[in-house]
Parts: sequence; structure tokens; C-alpha cells
Amino acid sequence: MQAEDLEGLPLTAVAFVQDYLQLQFDGPVLTLYAWPEAFRDEGSYAYGEPEYRNVLCELIGNDVEAATLVEDEALEIRFVNGSSLRVSLREEERTGPEAGSLVSGEPGDEMLVF
Repeated sequence: MQAEDLEGLPLTAVAFVQDYLQLQFDGPVLTLYAWPEAFRDEGSYAYGEPEYRNVLCELIGNDVEAATLVEDEALEIRFVNGSSLRVSLREEERTGPEAGSLVSGEPGDEMLVF
């Protein structure tokens, strides 16, 4: 599974789990242990700021226009409505050994861990 495999898929659910986030697409599930920053035309939103959860949930139903993973740098997902999510993959900004994972939901497919 590659980040680019998300392109063209709709975001179907946003799950806030105790200390991580799951973004569910039409099949794949992206688990993030680092909170992504959300960007819209009017500005950016970070975890803990007012409206952060609303901004993420408003992405439900939007298709992914582009998804880019630059190892040890960042994962960025851009949606067709112009919004985007960006999570840092820099070691010094992580709270654990990995920033997240991506699974396809298909039996036997490899998990992408970053």
C-alpha cells in the first residue's frame, strides 16, 4: 500500500481514539499517532484549537485529490475541495517510534508504516 493509493477515494469516517486519529477511506484506513494540521482557505487548524475536530469531520465525503509521503519529512493529503491535512514525520516531532500506518483493508496486503 502506498499513500498515492488514496487518490480518488472519499474520506468516509474520522475516528478520534484516545490518543490517536483514524481516517477511514473507501477501504483503506490511515492511523495517525501524530495529530495532523488541517488547512483550508481561511487558515490552518492544529490539534487542541477551537474547530479542529469540526474541520476534520467536514472532510467526510470529500475525495482525495493527491496524497504524498516524503519519508522522515511529512505526509500530505489534499482533497478536491481545496482542504488538506499534513502530518510531520520528523523523528524529533514524534511521540513514539512511528507516526502512523496505512492499511488497504484487503487480506494479505502489506501495511505501510511510517
